[in-house]
Amino acid sequence: MLTGKQLILATKPYAQEQRSKSWYVLFSTLFFLLAAAAGTIWGHYIVVRLASSVLMSLLMMRMFIIYHDFEHHAILQKSLFAKIIMSAYGLYMLTPASIWKRSHDYHHKNNSKLFSASIGSYPIATKKKFASMTKGERRAYLANRHPLVILFGYFTIFIFGMCIASFASTPKKHWDSLIALILHVALAASVFFIFDAQTLLFTIIVPFTITCAIGSYLFYAQHNFPGVLFNSNEDWTYERAALESSSYMRTNKVMAWFSGNIGYHHIHHLNARIPFYRLPEAYHAIKELQAAKQTSLKISDMVKCFRLKIWDPEVQRMISLKEYKMSLT
Repeated sequence: MLTGKQLILATKPYAQEQRSKSWYVLFSTLFFLLAAAAGTIWGHYIVVRLASSVLMSLLMMRMFIIYHDFEHHAILQKSLFAKIIMSAYGLYMLTPASIWKRSHDYHHKNNSKLFSASIGSYPIATKKKFASMTKGERRAYLANRHPLVILFGYFTIFIFGMCIASFASTPKKHWDSLIALILHVALAASVFFIFDAQTLLFTIIVPFTITCAIGSYLFYAQHNFPGVLFNSNEDWTYERAALESSSYMRTNKVMAWFSGNIGYHHIHHLNARIPFYRLPEAYHAIKELQAAKQTSLKISDMVKCFRLKIWDPEVQRMISLKEYKMSLT
């Protein structure tokens, strides 16, 4: 059985990109994304425009994973052309490089630590911490994990969290957050005035709402699922956090393609330098990676994930709000 550093080293051969494939996935995804965007604008029938809008949202998600891998230095490094494309896409997706990379790198280095700041992740409170909160603090904590906040992640997480809040907190460091917000408003206004409100709906509002909702939920469920473990900073290890606190999300082949294999999240956390298109290869080659805790996009699994609210160190699991209240009686 491979454990610890041995397991991390076993993934190293898969952290080698296939340069031609990286360029292919980038350009093919951009081509299909632009074609879908054209369909939202010039489709002759409303059903065609709606279908193009949904397709556009899924392709935006795939392109985001490519951007995400670039920021992890997994693909297309030392290419100025790739950097220009990725920087532009980060602004387009309301995830400019400064805030996205800072928060996401922090998340990888501190995944599942109980008492670290909730940077780049959904907050986790222990029973003791939750009991000590004021009513306002409890409402804010539960609101951050509420399904509606995740469903409307376009506004709550991307526009407000990634852009407005980051710029308001440190304007000099996150000036690109303001640029992303300005460009987004300018793009939406241009679509509205050049075309019409219906085109704005299909080209901007629907794709961003769907993409951001799926992305927000994926990020939530990958670290908030039945069986997830959290640790104090003293007991934390990188490989345990990857395997015990990051899920393997089962998806069909179509969703795996659109989501850039992000379901293999435990492997990604074990070695973020593995390109997304090589994650299945690593999964099938290393048997220790096949024992990960699983979830899926089934409604029943989503409900189970959303019920989890508070970490109970006594039973070593996340519990629901109802279970918390029962434990007090």
